[in-house]
Amino acid sequence: MKLVTPAFNRYTSLNLYFCDYITAFMKLIAIDTSTEACSASLYDGNETYTRFEIAPRRHAELILPMVKSLLDECDLSLTDIDVLAFGRGPGAFTGVRIATGVIQGLAYSASLPVVAVSSLAALAQSVATEHAYIMPAFDARMGEIYCGFYQTMTSGVVAPVNEESVIAPDNLDINNDITWYGIGSGWQTYADTLTSQFKVPVSSYRGDAWPSSEHIVPLALEKICSGKTVSAEYVRPVYLRNRVTG
Repeated sequence: MKLVTPAFNRYTSLNLYFCDYITAFMKLIAIDTSTEACSASLYDGNETYTRFEIAPRRHAELILPMVKSLLDECDLSLTDIDVLAFGRGPGAFTGVRIATGVIQGLAYSASLPVVAVSSLAALAQSVATEHAYIMPAFDARMGEIYCGFYQTMTSGVVAPVNEESVIAPDNLDINNDITWYGIGSGWQTYADTLTSQFKVPVSSYRGDAWPSSEHIVPLALEKICSGKTVSAEYVRPVYLRNRVTG
């Protein structure tokens, strides 16, 4: 598998300055239901408030009450929000579909733009302050994983170094000199197989970790600064696999 280092140029620090200025006045709601975890967050321009629960098969029941609870806590209504963001997958088919439907419904009801964020990127972002090179992996069942490779940039936000994929864990063959950190349920299920695929041994890994809307927020803010929002009718999930597995 070929990995490519993300681009970085001399305008990055200037762009970050303007991004910080813009997002300081922004209110954003983010949700994620792509795995066993269900979460919602509200960013008010200063702080991020989050609801998070490991709740397999209860996402449809929990996600809208989570959003309402956050709005109530911050004394806001949906019309006070500027942008919506969601974990667009990959992940469990039903969970990804729930997040997509909920975010579309909210976007239509308040005429809000939407940012789609990779659920794998959100998981990588959760350890971005601790690790420079991160490989998140979800157990995709059927003997495969959903995975990606990310580098933490100077902004503190992760960037992909390859395209996400669904792949058998023994087909990775990572032949480079980078020391990676592994995270996600794929590492819990296939730890021995995955660690054997790296030329340089992984620094460590954590299998009992799930993406959270809290970590979608910084990724969404960066996309907003780059103009990567869409209207509700263009919101799309990313499954990576056409066969339904959950």
